[in-house]
Amino acid sequence: QVQLVESGGGLVQAGGSLRLSCASSGRTFSGDSMAWFRQAPGKEREFVAAVSRRGGTTVYADSVKGRFTISRDNAKNTVYLQMNSLKPEDTAVYYCASRTGVTGTVLYDYESWGQGTQVTVSS
Repeated sequence: QVQLVESGGGLVQAGGSLRLSCASSGRTFSGDSMAWFRQAPGKEREFVAAVSRRGGTTVYADSVKGRFTISRDNAKNTVYLQMNSLKPEDTAVYYCASRTGVTGTVLYDYESWGQGTQVTVSS
């Protein structure tokens, strides 16, 4: 069973930056595609970014493209989300997710989820 633990969330002013981390345990990390999703109050959980098993392929939602960067360190069993130029509309709980298949953007394809970390961007 995979355990995912996110960290790095917090309160930041618009235009600022945060780096989220997600530590994985319980399965061979390099065998999993990893992704970040987010859920704002009153809204459905949405895809943010994904990275392939070796890190060679990344996919981003249009809303974060050019501002966010997903990466992974397979030696540390950790995936990261570097968030720059943050906007108030980025405020949400951010979730890390893993799947054994290829990189994807569909929420229901991901098998394991972390508990989430809150990101709040003030205007």
